[in-house]
Amino acid sequence: MNEPNGTQDWVEDVKAEVSGMAKEGMNHPSTKPVLTGAAVGALAGAILPVVSWPIGLLAGAGYMLYTRIKK
Repeated sequence: MNEPNGTQDWVEDVKAEVSGMAKEGMNHPSTKPVLTGAAVGALAGAILPVVSWPIGLLAGAGYMLYTRIKK
């Protein structure tokens, strides 16, 4: 959604996407990519010495959610 001043209301988009994922579960088109991103992030976090797996999981899921909303 574009606001009149040209900025996106990304908070509302995130709320709508996460709400849809919660209601529809695995049938929602964003669920599988976000879960895949979370798994990849968790693996990367487990391998990298600086980042722990929970931070990697959140980063991976957040990145995939962002790419789904950005479309």
